Amino acid sequence: MRELTTTPPHRFGSANGRLKGVTRAVLLFLGIRLLVLAVFLCTALKIGRSPWAVLTQWDSQWYRRIAESGYGHTVVHADGRLLSDYAFFPLMPLLERAVAAVLQVPVLAAGVGISVAASLVAAAGIYAWGEQLFGHRVAVVSVAVWAVLPMAPVLWMPYSESLFTALAVWSLYAVHHRSPVTAGALAALAGLCRPTGVAVAAAVVVVLALDVRRGAAAGVPRGWRDLWRPVLGAVLAPLGTLGYLVYVASREDHVLGYARVTNGWGNGVDGGRAFVAWALDRVQAAPHWPGVLVLAGVAVLVGLIVACIRQRQPLGLLLFTIGLVALAFLTSGYFGSKPRYLLPAFPLVFPVAAAVTNRVSPRVQRLLLAAGVLCTAAYGAAWLLGPGPP
Repeated sequence: MRELTTTPPHRFGSANGRLKGVTRAVLLFLGIRLLVLAVFLCTALKIGRSPWAVLTQWDSQWYRRIAESGYGHTVVHADGRLLSDYAFFPLMPLLERAVAAVLQVPVLAAGVGISVAASLVAAAGIYAWGEQLFGHRVAVVSVAVWAVLPMAPVLWMPYSESLFTALAVWSLYAVHHRSPVTAGALAALAGLCRPTGVAVAAAVVVVLALDVRRGAAAGVPRGWRDLWRPVLGAVLAPLGTLGYLVYVASREDHVLGYARVTNGWGNGVDGGRAFVAWALDRVQAAPHWPGVLVLAGVAVLVGLIVACIRQRQPLGLLLFTIGLVALAFLTSGYFGSKPRYLLPAFPLVFPVAAAVTNRVSPRVQRLLLAAGVLCTAAYGAAWLLGPGPP
């Protein structure tokens, strides 16, 4: 049996080569997602469901209402809880309203277009990170792994995951390449997109602060002309999140207005108690395999984070990933949505892609990709056509 050896990273030396590489990766991502979408469409039509109605329900309708009528809508749940639209951050509905007005299309159609475009931008960013850190082959496989994640069907729904991932990827890329103002501006937009924007902002601020500190420790003289960019970037980064929290506080007439809103949805920060209780209930109740799968998934996540650290990924990526995973599990809420909350944690795909690239023959890689597409297509169709929201 032929022994597989680690393939040295192949990096493009020219801008034209990098452009070709990112184009191939994005086209691969697009092809995978189109195949998965085709399976979903055929399945939905076969069972008599409207594919469009399925793709544009749940959170999509909340964003649509905000885009069309602004904030201030509250629904009384069957159990008496008040579900306020202030729980949804404003960037996605603002873009939906703008695109719908410019292109003269329905808001939901604008939302789907935004998500598709943002997913391609995010895929390009994942490739850019992977190519720089591990070479072209690992970068392409990284994009493919992200495309076949079981929860990836959400990327082409009018949800905010694609948009947030694109902003996070390029904000962290900018701060790594010493473009602090760009990094801070993109982090601010990420903070207007989802509450997990705090993970992006925190990563950007810490990286900028350490960069300034290292320069001072090395005795590098820096005047205001050298410092204003990192200072401005660090100031900009949290403004999106803070600005929206202040806005909700003013509308709710309470300094913790957003916390009150999320408590109505059952999504408060509880340190992970609700998740632990939920997981233990699944383990103890028959059948036991759902709980075992949940615990196995958590173990895999921890293992991937450790693998990211062992890969010596840049500090910004590590801080963002750990922050995002922590936020997903330290809050209560509908646990069926936890997997999609982790979609933007793109650095977790790099250890998987590196292992596949370096330890598996090209033929087996192609077989794994085909299997991944089939599994994602089947799971995605079942997930989206199931009873609960993704």
